[in-house]
Amino acid sequence: MSRLFVAALTAAIVCGTPVVAAPSTDPAKMPAGTYVLEKTHASLVARVRHMGLSNYTMRFNRFDASYVWDPKAPETAKVTVTIDTTSLDVGDPKTSKNFADDYLDARKHPKATFISREIKRDGARGQLIGDLTLRGVTRPVTLEVEFRGYEAGLLGARSGFSATGVIKRSDFGSTSMSMFAGDDIELIIEVEFLRQ
Repeated sequence: MSRLFVAALTAAIVCGTPVVAAPSTDPAKMPAGTYVLEKTHASLVARVRHMGLSNYTMRFNRFDASYVWDPKAPETAKVTVTIDTTSLDVGDPKTSKNFADDYLDARKHPKATFISREIKRDGARGQLIGDLTLRGVTRPVTLEVEFRGYEAGLLGARSGFSATGVIKRSDFGSTSMSMFAGDDIELIIEVEFLRQ
């Protein structure tokens, strides 16, 4: 923890100033600009049904994202995501590598991408529609997104979002071990972005 942050935190506590104000949840109040992923506050989790018994949970340890925002023209926002498919993590290094290769063809396609095409907003919620390229195959994907807020405080000007979605792995040519692993992949995304 930096000395500057500790000093600011101490001063805020001593002076009785709130350390963190509630973020604004009105997207129209988020300043225009380019926002980049704050990787220490970001997670991309995938779940698949295993033999009908449980939702097998995996995460990607390396991914990046950014978006360009204009509150006067929110429909023009552009979101770009890149995922390192070799970073698939199921809690065991050998199994993680095998699954990345078997399910994601990570040796041949070490990168997956998502590029947005359209945003449909309803207040702080909405849909992010774009093209996901996985295993060299591109298909349309819709994510349900919730804007968690924007705040400019001690940790910098940042925004936060939660998103969920479901894709079929067979749409991307992934049919390995279909007798054990389901076709539907649930995506669970929690991210914070820093304004540049």
